[in-house]
Amino acid sequence: MAGMTMSHLSLAAARALHLAAQGLLAPPRRKAAAADVLAAIRQMGALQIDTISVVARSPYLVLWSRLGNYQPDWLEALLADGALFEYWAHEACFLPIEDYGLYRHRMLDPGAMGWKYSASWMAQHAEAALLLEARIRADGPVRSSDFKRTDGQSGGWWGWKPEKRTLEALFTAGRLMIARRHNFQRIYDLRERVLPAWDDTQLQSPAAVQTTLALKAVHALGIARREWIADYFRTARIRPAPDVDALADAGALLRVQVEGWDAPAFVHPERRALLDAALAGQLKPTATTLLSPFDPVVWDRKRALTLFGFDYRLECYTPAPKRRYGYFTLPILSRGALVGRLDAKAHRSAGVFEIKDLYLEPGVRPSQRLASDLALALRRCALWHGTPEVRIGRCDPAGFGLLLSSTVST
Repeated sequence: MAGMTMSHLSLAAARALHLAAQGLLAPPRRKAAAADVLAAIRQMGALQIDTISVVARSPYLVLWSRLGNYQPDWLEALLADGALFEYWAHEACFLPIEDYGLYRHRMLDPGAMGWKYSASWMAQHAEAALLLEARIRADGPVRSSDFKRTDGQSGGWWGWKPEKRTLEALFTAGRLMIARRHNFQRIYDLRERVLPAWDDTQLQSPAAVQTTLALKAVHALGIARREWIADYFRTARIRPAPDVDALADAGALLRVQVEGWDAPAFVHPERRALLDAALAGQLKPTATTLLSPFDPVVWDRKRALTLFGFDYRLECYTPAPKRRYGYFTLPILSRGALVGRLDAKAHRSAGVFEIKDLYLEPGVRPSQRLASDLALALRRCALWHGTPEVRIGRCDPAGFGLLLSSTVST
């Protein structure tokens, strides 16, 4: 209740609690199985989708960071088997199928989804949308590539062909679902065929859904400042907004104080054992790994700065001359800290995993232990990519590059 004494955590303990909740405290203890992919997505609550493939596409890399060597096609199998579905959560995400009802209100009011749904386009193409649904009903699932371009325009998300725009609008409106993927291409089918057991009488109230998503966000984060909660599942603009203090007063959340923070943070009661371990100094971060730019640990840039002192920006959308670190820089997590970033490219046909640039954060000591930890992570990542040769390019500081290169090669 509101009058209870709050637990006080060091910043290092708060980081450890967050990483434990995210499955990134320690290296995996055993060889991954298909069920671990679903368990990891449930633990995070959402697995963001992105198509950039200079290294493994983001959803695969996020899972590798937690599971180590696993088979990426397990993810597609879970989607095809109906254990997962795709929809807009933090952004486009793979989501546990049991959470479908938490997103159904968004589907029923797609006009509130901003750029993800064009009401004017659907009004102008209502007949075409009905014909497209009728074709799928009669002939089965479709891909965007099943339709030839007839308007003479080039591709790109801003220049989707009409059928692709309509498919995506019908998906956002919940009339279509992604039945499966082939070579990462979406295959669309009718919602009632993909999820026949659902009907809208199962819907919770909007207020109940918002409360559930807020609690799920805190659970996934391990520890959360108030301003982090709405970003996790992108609920900030959806009303009614849950009263986080009321949830804490009712015991649905625990208040904690973190050194240096000017306001209490929140922990889910189901994380009480982790909280107690963090308070006792028993959560010892030992994992060293690479993170995707779209990993939940770093997708909220302000949170990464507050929690880890890591000022991160993805520069693939920045003109090359203005980039500071590289096209697709991967944060380096090591023993509870974000210690640097590297710009990598997997040259699959040549079998080479290239580190173009690597930067340690200011104040990070370029030690032999860090070089050994990172070298092992790079070798594992390279082998998983099918690019066993690791080549180290420019490093800052340069001395660490020499140390890392000699360690990788031994």
